[in-house]
Amino acid sequence: MSAVTKADETGEEYENSGLVIGPDGLARPPWAAVDPLLQQYYDTEWGMPVRDERGMFERLTLECFQSGLSWATILRKREAFRAAFHHFDPEAVAAYGPADVDRLLADSGIVRNRAKILATIGNAAATLKLRAEGGLAEFVWSFQPAATPAPRTLAEIPTTSEASIALSKALRARGFAFVGPTTMHALMEATGIIDTHLVGSHRRGSSGVWPKG
Repeated sequence: MSAVTKADETGEEYENSGLVIGPDGLARPPWAAVDPLLQQYYDTEWGMPVRDERGMFERLTLECFQSGLSWATILRKREAFRAAFHHFDPEAVAAYGPADVDRLLADSGIVRNRAKILATIGNAAATLKLRAEGGLAEFVWSFQPAATPAPRTLAEIPTTSEASIALSKALRARGFAFVGPTTMHALMEATGIIDTHLVGSHRRGSSGVWPKG
């Protein structure tokens, strides 16, 4: 029986998998089942392929700022982040100086963390250098593993992998900061490089990169 089969209409199988059935009849993980903003993000964006430089730089930056915080906090501040960081144009961010750091530290719309702000500026410069190797997006995608996890329960969802450890090491060697293995695993999940949607979620396999099973 599938992990999301409604055995005897009790919903027991959904409970065991960790999936939540919404009013629309669709199965989602708990983090995407209640908050409308998180649900929209899950339903339309999370896990979909990102293959352009600016898009990947934005996702990498947001994942860096999320470290130690909830994703909901970052998502609610996303538009403020975009405005503060020139819509994540790496060339513009790489040129930031002390006045820009002061501006960002005074911006209540974003997460005001000096170390992460400085890391983002450094990461923008490192992104420009990566163009010589095909660009940030292509570089990150080069660490796509041969297989993706197929978690059937929340407990089976990994938080790191050999691929995320390797990506973290490679980015650090090229001057990136705040790119630890857990953060890079989250980036790979968010950008479709791996699919950690629970088997039975209505979004499993939606990226077109990996099959549903």
